[in-house]
Amino acid sequence: MFTDPALPDQLLPDELDLVVEAADMMTVIAAQRLVRIDAMRREALRDATRNGRVLTEVVERGVRLELAAALRITEHAAGDLLGFAESLVHSYPAVLTSMERARITERHAEILVAAVSVLEPEFREQVLEPGLALAEAEPVGTFRRKLRTLIDTVRSATLTERYERAVTKRRIVAEPDDDGMGWLHLYGPMVAINAAQARATAMAKVVKAVDGDTRTLDQARADVVLDLLVDGSVEAHPVEARGVRATVFVTVPVLALLHESDASRAAAGVDPPVVEGIGPIPLPVARELAGGAPGWTRVLTHPETAMVLSVGRDQYRPPPALAKLVKWRADRCMGPGCGMPASRCDVDHNVDWALGGSTELTNLGPLCEGHHTVRHHTDWKIEQVAGSGGAILWTSPAGRQYLVKPERTVPVFRSSDHGDAPF
Repeated sequence: MFTDPALPDQLLPDELDLVVEAADMMTVIAAQRLVRIDAMRREALRDATRNGRVLTEVVERGVRLELAAALRITEHAAGDLLGFAESLVHSYPAVLTSMERARITERHAEILVAAVSVLEPEFREQVLEPGLALAEAEPVGTFRRKLRTLIDTVRSATLTERYERAVTKRRIVAEPDDDGMGWLHLYGPMVAINAAQARATAMAKVVKAVDGDTRTLDQARADVVLDLLVDGSVEAHPVEARGVRATVFVTVPVLALLHESDASRAAAGVDPPVVEGIGPIPLPVARELAGGAPGWTRVLTHPETAMVLSVGRDQYRPPPALAKLVKWRADRCMGPGCGMPASRCDVDHNVDWALGGSTELTNLGPLCEGHHTVRHHTDWKIEQVAGSGGAILWTSPAGRQYLVKPERTVPVFRSSDHGDAPF
């Protein structure tokens, strides 16, 4: 590798710089490939028109076959490439430009185009620009999740009507697989699905805590669900597991409950109710949950500040109310790009308790098991950015920094007697 002796060592590219450079080049080349694929398709259609042939479908099938043969891929994959190229070049040129400048990856572009293309025409413009901004700022996993939230929020005015149509399609399907195994697919309201998953996970963890249980969490969770469905109980499991119930957060802006419909709520500029790990839910469902449905932690928020209207704090282990607030604020693991729901994470002291860190909102954040391990047993460093409302700055062993922001913020009020305080 050529190096310039005039450059100080700290300015020379390291191995990760070279990997990133190669990845950027691949993105730029992928954009060029898509432009050329679309040009090939258009040229074939022009030739067909000049020769008096009007069977566009047949011509495009021929193009698909030729592309598949040349690239040694399936015709189905070639068809996807042709459709993606046409969309980028003719419908979403801003996304193509971003790819050409290596601001997003090809995967970001695929996710964005696929999501926007199936939207109702009146919502596309509202999603495309902010969606592209998310793609340029976020890793793929976080981008996909935030894009889904953006789309759900934009479409929330019609959420009740769409939900009522979709809920009529609920069903359960058994699919056989190899070696005497199979899949059980359940299509139903995501609120109930999320609660069922949370309860099965909680019960499986209690079961696994029994001495000598060597099952993985996935295995124990599957056994719990089948016991409940087949026998209607979990008598074969420890007594402690039998009374476990799901606990899931539903966050409802107070003013949302004053509206008759999602349409009037959206017209008034009021945010929709959301469920942790799901996103916006219809107002009728939110009213039911906020009204006292068992197994749900209801978080009502202030109409002006969005401040949570109840919690508390102190000592090494965060009190339950403080732990709930920490997880509610983040919604997800605060590891870069991680999508693990906060309810399944540990609450971590950003500055270790043993090193003088305190148990307070400004020093706590949820981390999944994997990121918790990396944070404590490698040279990665983290700090919660002062005044950011919970953002965590990760610094890699190579010195690169990644900022992870929580999904929600908790306002900080000033007190002349006690300084800044989170309550």
